[in-house]
Amino acid sequence: MDPIFQVERVGKSYKNAKVSEKVLHDVTFGVERGEIVAILGPSGCGKSTLLNLLGGFERPDEGTVLFEGKPVDGPSRNCVMIFQQYGLLPWRTVRKNVEIGLERTGLTAGERRRRAEEYIERVGLSDRIDHFPHQLSGGMQQRVALARALAVRPKVLLMDEPFGALDTFNRYALQNELLRLQESEKQTVVLVTHDIDEAVFLADRILVMVSGPGRIRREIRIPDYKPRDRGSPQFQHYRKVIYDLFHLSGQEIQTEFAI
Repeated sequence: MDPIFQVERVGKSYKNAKVSEKVLHDVTFGVERGEIVAILGPSGCGKSTLLNLLGGFERPDEGTVLFEGKPVDGPSRNCVMIFQQYGLLPWRTVRKNVEIGLERTGLTAGERRRRAEEYIERVGLSDRIDHFPHQLSGGMQQRVALARALAVRPKVLLMDEPFGALDTFNRYALQNELLRLQESEKQTVVLVTHDIDEAVFLADRILVMVSGPGRIRREIRIPDYKPRDRGSPQFQHYRKVIYDLFHLSGQEIQTEFAI
């Protein structure tokens, strides 16, 4: 085992003048180097808060978050966040948007250009390299955001429902693209989603969260064959296991997590 993240008994609350709301309670898990972990749960269970803690954008009130054995004390180039909103600058071309993350790395202008072009090619947008964001579809814009993140060559991709705004066809295409790129780049990926099918399709492990306050109810390890066939009995098995966790209220789920 080679953990890149270790989260130990983490709690987090948000406070205003009148009330304190605990959004995470006693959350413990690890993330192994090179794996894809999906954090799955309904809205309001603290998924995005947990991702922000991993990325160093927030700090826990209780417990510890370690990256490579050291406390996470702020954002780092080792961990790049990809959001549902693409965050592209409308006045910059595809190439120039991808170069943004490379501008303070010490690379020369030529090196930045070559690195950007390499990753634009990897996401299949070489023919749109001089287009502006308004000339691209939503799926293409998300490919640009993915290329921008990968061009920094981070150790970890943190993804906050990155495909949630896309139609089914673009979502499936980009899920396949993510698997292909993750295999070639060997990045660790932590993905927040409320889509059961997406979690089963992409993840090596799924952390199923519930709310009130947010906590991990179950960890499910998925067999490592990829890409997964969404119509296969194995896929449907894990899909149903997770569905039952959310919808069979008042019953203890006894399903075994192995075929």
